[in-house]
Amino acid sequence: MRLKFLREKKGLTQQRLAIELNMNQNTVSRYESGKRQADYATLIKIADYFDVSLDYLLERTDNPSRL
Repeated sequence: MRLKFLREKKGLTQQRLAIELNMNQNTVSRYESGKRQADYATLIKIADYFDVSLDYLLERTDNPSRL
């Protein structure tokens, strides 16, 4: 998942992103390291926050645009 890339591109810390998404910083860390996978609702929340498609977030495409 491109979460770390998107977070850093926006200049956010894991803690700040966790606050923005109403989750724990450890959860963000585990998503970024691949130790945990986000559920469907969380993936949508992350994609909406960064204004990218789910396919881009999940590295199924290199086009971040929502169609």
